Amino acid sequence: MPSASWTAPASAESVGQLRQAVADFARDHGVPEPCLNDIRLAVSEAVSNAVVHAFRGRADGTVIASVTVGASEWVEVRVTDDGSGMAPRDDSPGLGLGLPLIRHLTDQFEHRRPPGSDGTELWMHFRLAPSGARDPIDPPSDADRR
Repeated sequence: MPSASWTAPASAESVGQLRQAVADFARDHGVPEPCLNDIRLAVSEAVSNAVVHAFRGRADGTVIASVTVGASEWVEVRVTDDGSGMAPRDDSPGLGLGLPLIRHLTDQFEHRRPPGSDGTELWMHFRLAPSGARDPIDPPSDADRR
């Protein structure tokens, strides 16, 4: 299974760099556009969460984005930081919608502490629909009802 990983400083500039690296790798390994859009947005949210929430009281830290493409059926993305874990912030610049949005975009999602670390890992699983498959939110057609 093809996989890759990138490490970047926990900074706003890294959000776009990691998003692009993950999306380019997935695209180069056959992931189609509808799923790529979800991956791009989920990675942006996950890295942004790490940058904003994981390094309170610290001047620096790192974020790792990794991706694995599994036999044209699924994509697994992990965003891991070496921060102090996620906790609410009274001064948060966001609306608190990042994790619910990621949950909506993925087929499976876990927020966990990586082994041996105080940081956070967001594990995201995207299932690739078989070609010709209907979007699950589309209503059935008349032909489907017969």
